[in-house]
Amino acid sequence: MTIRSAASLSSLPLVWLLAAPAPATAQQPPAPAASVIDDARLRTPASGEWINHGRDFAETRHSPLTQIDQSNVARLAPAWSVEVGSQGKIETTPIVANGVLYGTSTYSVVYAVDARTGALKWRWDPALVKGGIADGAARFCCGPVNRGVAVYKGKVYVGLLDGRLVALNADTGRVVWAIQTTPVGSDYSITGAPRIVKGKVLIGNGGGEYGVRGYLTAYDAETGKQAWRWYVVPGDPSLGAEDRSMEQAIRTWRGQWWKYGGGGTPWDGLSYDPESNMVYVGTGNGSPWARDHRSPGGGDNLYLSSVVALDADTGRYVWHYQTTPGDDWDYNAAQQMMLLDLTIDGRVRKVLVQAPKNGFFYVIDRLTGELLSAQPYVAVNWATHIDLKTGRPVETPEARYGAKGARLSPSAVGAHHWPPMAFNPKTGLVYFPGQETNMLFQNTPTFEFEQGRWNTGTARGTAAAAASAATATPAPVAGAPAAAPSTPTPAASTRGFFVAWDPVANKERWRIDFRPSGGALSTEGQLIFAGQSTGAFQALDPASGRVLWSHMLDSGIATPVTYELDGKQYVAVMSGINGGKVYAFTLDGK
Repeated sequence: MTIRSAASLSSLPLVWLLAAPAPATAQQPPAPAASVIDDARLRTPASGEWINHGRDFAETRHSPLTQIDQSNVARLAPAWSVEVGSQGKIETTPIVANGVLYGTSTYSVVYAVDARTGALKWRWDPALVKGGIADGAARFCCGPVNRGVAVYKGKVYVGLLDGRLVALNADTGRVVWAIQTTPVGSDYSITGAPRIVKGKVLIGNGGGEYGVRGYLTAYDAETGKQAWRWYVVPGDPSLGAEDRSMEQAIRTWRGQWWKYGGGGTPWDGLSYDPESNMVYVGTGNGSPWARDHRSPGGGDNLYLSSVVALDADTGRYVWHYQTTPGDDWDYNAAQQMMLLDLTIDGRVRKVLVQAPKNGFFYVIDRLTGELLSAQPYVAVNWATHIDLKTGRPVETPEARYGAKGARLSPSAVGAHHWPPMAFNPKTGLVYFPGQETNMLFQNTPTFEFEQGRWNTGTARGTAAAAASAATATPAPVAGAPAAAPSTPTPAASTRGFFVAWDPVANKERWRIDFRPSGGALSTEGQLIFAGQSTGAFQALDPASGRVLWSHMLDSGIATPVTYELDGKQYVAVMSGINGGKVYAFTLDGK
């Protein structure tokens, strides 16, 4: 089924209930009867399943499977592979449900593969317009990527680059319903994976670089009807605030920010705590980046670059913690948030941990929003430390770079971006890839908003920035972990790593050189799987980081998962910048 591009949707109703013919399907043997994936099953997945984006609601990405372990991982070999197509970088995390692997490729293509054999069951292409803005193509920040789907009660849910949320029949790929979650033809996009919470589909959006007002929306999973929406930043004050959280936020902004959207788009990180019934959303950067242009006169600009807790039933604001007040650097906090129960100072604390782009690893009480600890995991020179009494970063004199400019670490790329973290309960460590970066930040003398292009308000990428970078005096680097110092250079630099982080002590346990590609997977077989941009797909020892197994794939490895069928454990991952294949590995594979 092909549905029309966003450019043709303005005259159509917001929700369509469709009965389209199924796409061409390869001949398959009869499949065993599928069991319903409902709320109870999502809350407590079976050991061999991967039915949530992070495997569980807590987003730990840890599997209890043990068939593949350190004693036999050397025997791991390909079981099957299937080409599903790609036209750029792959960022999907597959979902495996009832013997079928569901994933996404570039331009929001969805595919279903027999998880035993690799046979393609169906492939759904929304036929998005490709090309430039003049061609009617969707606008997006960083490539036509998509991070995956959600599954629930016989449907597969996916967000599209053009802002639609679509429900597909899990057996056939037929469109059940589709809803436009963003204004048609606007600068919004969707690249993140939906989440299912109590019969609702949660989806955010991207587009902060272009100039939009971010929000998170919950839709009824059966019908597509909107259940609630929470805006990240306030709109035009003359129109009134949507709720009390927006009334609070308005007091932290200056000028006429709403003309530029404000930003804050929640483009990736979402998690859910069934016990407290709270949804946690990580929010995006300001729009434009430069606060001098976005909010003249300063202000924290709530709720940019924050972790926000919402009531799952109503979307009502509960609490927030802002990692980067008055964000000036694209240090968004839209990265994955992991929910853990940790013993800290002799007391079990229900915490949320995050390693956002700004270079600090945060441990937050997920019930109250209280900051428990924050330590740098890379070289940081925009702040000396985080004050635990106030929860605020103590900024360095050069941090607010202005028109003069300053070379700061991390760069706008961030110290850790979208690749997900994984947690191993036995070691008690969090594992994730990242990079040491720095760049010159500098305001433009003036700013004029223009729809359809990046509106950062900085000299990023201009000849002026390049000239300044060539002569800039590097700023001192403060707070860097001893094991991984970073030396700023006149030109922007990047050095990748993979780190094991102790969230209780909030300190590094080991670190290896690494060229990040996708995210991490942990297994009870005491293996950490991750891929490098070189194409090396590897299994690491969680205690030391030693490489125990490696297999070369195409460059551009996404995030792996593991599952079990018929008593056999598989590890699956998608790879390939152009072409795009799904690979499954098992012991003594063919």
